[in-house]
Amino acid sequence: MLKEFLRMNILVLGSGGREHTFAWKLAQSQRCKALFVAPGNSGTETIATNLNIGVTDFKAIKLAVLEHHIDLVVVGPEDPLVQGIHDFFLQDEELKNVSVIGPQKAAAELEGSKEFAKKFMMRHNIPTAAYESFSKDNVEEGFKFLETLNPPYVLKADGLAAGKGVLILNNLEEAKAELKSMLVDAKFGEASNKVVIEEFLDGIELSCFVLTDGKDYKILPTAKDYKRIGEGDTGLNTGGMGAVSPVPFATKEFLDKIENQVVKPTVEGLKKDNLPYVGFIFIGLIKVADDPKVIEYNVRMGDPETEVVLPRLKTDLVAVFEAMANQTLAKINIEIDERAATTVMLVSGGYPEAYEKGKEIIGIEKITDSIAFHAGAKSQDGKIITSGGRVMAITSYGDTYNEAIKKSYQSIENLHFDKMYYRKDIGFDL
Repeated sequence: MLKEFLRMNILVLGSGGREHTFAWKLAQSQRCKALFVAPGNSGTETIATNLNIGVTDFKAIKLAVLEHHIDLVVVGPEDPLVQGIHDFFLQDEELKNVSVIGPQKAAAELEGSKEFAKKFMMRHNIPTAAYESFSKDNVEEGFKFLETLNPPYVLKADGLAAGKGVLILNNLEEAKAELKSMLVDAKFGEASNKVVIEEFLDGIELSCFVLTDGKDYKILPTAKDYKRIGEGDTGLNTGGMGAVSPVPFATKEFLDKIENQVVKPTVEGLKKDNLPYVGFIFIGLIKVADDPKVIEYNVRMGDPETEVVLPRLKTDLVAVFEAMANQTLAKINIEIDERAATTVMLVSGGYPEAYEKGKEIIGIEKITDSIAFHAGAKSQDGKIITSGGRVMAITSYGDTYNEAIKKSYQSIENLHFDKMYYRKDIGFDL
């Protein structure tokens, strides 16, 4: 049954820069009647109604959906998807006709379990690194497997570890010690009950974003993000310090390889394995020589990649989501802005380790050439203050990524909060 929405009430779940970007894009549509974000942030509250509800509080989400007559729910982060929010809607008599953008629980395991994802790739001949997985019962075998590999050694916590569960180590003894720490000492809690060890792939990374309605797919612009806290890609891993779209080294020939070797077999594999999927597939790739290999799958949009991918989408996002919900995605024409987009993330001093919150952010109103997407920021007593590690993403357009990045850095000069930090070299390796 096709759902005919003239104007929709929409709920976005999440509180980061990704969700502010979704809200910003959805609010531009004539098809959006009322927009809600749960729990949202200081950016979303200027264009939508924030609801003080956690993203995994399914009972409270249900009450809000019924109270506000929500037609469409857009799930931002991975946690509710892995916990089965889409299934929760389908199994509830009062919610089953509400459209949800995000895969059902069985398919969300592509992000929920690294081992599940690797087995999926092997089954469907999707290029990826060789691997083995281990638990605390066979940690000694894990040590032996490490001895067969050349450094660096890649250890991945099987479950969700908020983007911090991947270690890349050059020293064999250190890799063994970390493996023990993950499996035996539960370094990442339940997420590292199992650990995937895989061969290190040497190349340059990029992200590919795919929309699917379970039958057909559309590919969104590529992006490249910068995960490390320090300039020159050094230091600890973060949730992402900046991003660039499109990726200059992704030629048409290389993009064709991604589509034929990765995207098509992924979407076909979901169908063959009967994994119902309406939502985003975020494919983390590495270009090894001239070939793409998959590092990981995520079952939602990336952050801060969303802040450069969605601003380049010219097509009405509400119409796109409606087509996904109705399995008519093949009929939608995805139009992309030819300009480049870049974003630079402003973070709290000390992040990704301990940092202080509650610092007043000054100068947002002075930004005219860029878009400030709020992330770890909230309103309090008429001020906007920091409430998280990654505080704000400053996105700009340009004819080239160099021009766009220059605008982002110029805009940042207007902003200030105590101990504000950002990388000054986003795009340096392109």
